[in-house]
Formats: sequence, C-alpha cells, structure tokens
Amino acid sequence: MTIQLQLKPEIEARLFAEAAAKGVSVEVYLESLIENSLASQEDWEAALTDLINSPAFTLAPPLSDAAISRESIYR
Repeated sequence: MTIQLQLKPEIEARLFAEAAAKGVSVEVYLESLIENSLASQEDWEAALTDLINSPAFTLAPPLSDAAISRESIYR
C-alpha cells in the first residue's frame, strides 16, 4: 500500500534523523513504527516474555540492597 503524507518540515527532519540514527531508510523506520503501534496485547506479552527469558536478563546479577536504597538514588 502506498500512502502520501504532508508533514511539517520539523517532523520530517526528525523522521529522517531517527531513521538515520537507527541505520535504516525512512520507509523501513515508518513501517516499524506502524507495526509496533498496531501490535496486539498478545504480541506485547510475547515480546515481554522473550525479554524476561533472555540470557541478558536472567544472567544479570541482582542489585545489592545498597544499590537500591533511597539514599543511593539521591547521590
């Protein structure tokens, strides 16, 4: 499907900048934005479950009590 949009120049500039920062074309970036915004509750739950079960999450050491104390938050 092809859609034409009239965007404000500042929005267009931000769009190009975000796409470039991610190393993708504007078309690919827009497609990912649309797909993510239309994801169902089940899609989000599956993605979060994958994140929780990922090695980066499960193998991370727990934070110490000092690291999560109220005093350490304000340092």
